[in-house]
Amino acid sequence: MATQRNGVPDAQALSQKGLMMQTGKIAAVVVTYNRKELLCRCLQALHAQNQPELDVLVFDNASTDGTEAAVRQLALPQIFYHNTGRNLGGAGGFSYGIQTAVRAGYEYLWIMDDDTLPEPGALEALLRADASLKGEYGWLSSRALTPEGADQPMNRQRKTPYLDIDGYEQPRVPSVMASFVSLFVRSRTVQRVGLPIAEFFIWSDDWEYTRRISRLLPCFTVSDSRVVHAMQNSTVVNIAADVPARWDRYRYFYRNDVYLYRREGLIGWLWILAKFSWHSAQVLISKSGRRKERLAIIWKGFAAGVRFNPPIHKIEE
Repeated sequence: MATQRNGVPDAQALSQKGLMMQTGKIAAVVVTYNRKELLCRCLQALHAQNQPELDVLVFDNASTDGTEAAVRQLALPQIFYHNTGRNLGGAGGFSYGIQTAVRAGYEYLWIMDDDTLPEPGALEALLRADASLKGEYGWLSSRALTPEGADQPMNRQRKTPYLDIDGYEQPRVPSVMASFVSLFVRSRTVQRVGLPIAEFFIWSDDWEYTRRISRLLPCFTVSDSRVVHAMQNSTVVNIAADVPARWDRYRYFYRNDVYLYRREGLIGWLWILAKFSWHSAQVLISKSGRRKERLAIIWKGFAAGVRFNPPIHKIEE
């Protein structure tokens, strides 16, 4: 494994080991962990974009399900596999992957989870929007669908930090927050705003990163760039409604949400208190039991978020 910087492997050391060789100007940055079947579907969908300028960089958070062998068995061109050496979480994986791609010299980054399945022409639509805007934007986001073809509610972009966009009738919809389910950004933007916060580990790292960018530059959802988000767990992110096996990870969700919204000032604080109180009320009336445990996760997450001050790292030379 490469040496460590800022809590993630040192991308420069990795590149010096010859684990990546750039062939195009666009890097699809795909982070994965123990989901080899979904990942292979993602890689096949990326290959079907038929874009010779596209390289696919897979960042594997030390999967134990045979992910590397599955990727190599696909034998698709322009796919570069990296094992991070340990589970960095989604946030750490994206921070590492984005830094690696920028240092390698790619002009554009197409960021996505391993369960993202771009439809044919999804990348072409993003490139058309880039050309039309003459590169004067912060990020572009695709329209995310369920496998059945409906809009994926978890990936609905936001027109304010609190309200979803109204729809996809316009070719380009102004947006301020989006997920990492197909996010298109220029490397020069990353160099300006820095990397996603690896310390988030999971949840809200994409909301924080896209909001950080949209404070500086106009950002857009590109309606005719479509991807399917083939989620394994299509539940809402709410400890009152989620299954017990996932409750422990909510300490990250509530902590990270406090960090994200406290930067919005008084309205952000009011939003946090209202949201956390609503989740607490839902826990109290739920039939899943262990109410004290779940309430403790919510409000300990709140307290941790008040103290949480992770650094924002820039691309290191």
